[in-house]
Amino acid sequence: MNFMWFMRASNWARRPPSWGRVKLVLAVIAVCILLFVVERYVGWPDWMTTEGPRGGRILR
Repeated sequence: MNFMWFMRASNWARRPPSWGRVKLVLAVIAVCILLFVVERYVGWPDWMTTEGPRGGRILR
């Protein structure tokens, strides 16, 4: 492990993040899990699907 990560971990242990930041991170994780579950069990909506070029070629 890099020395800078140890310094960052010790700094985080001395001054933990605020409760607002913890709630923000948990909300972002919850939204990601929700999107995964919706895509997995309901399906991806057609309006969010992009149409690629025909023939499988990449246009330059």
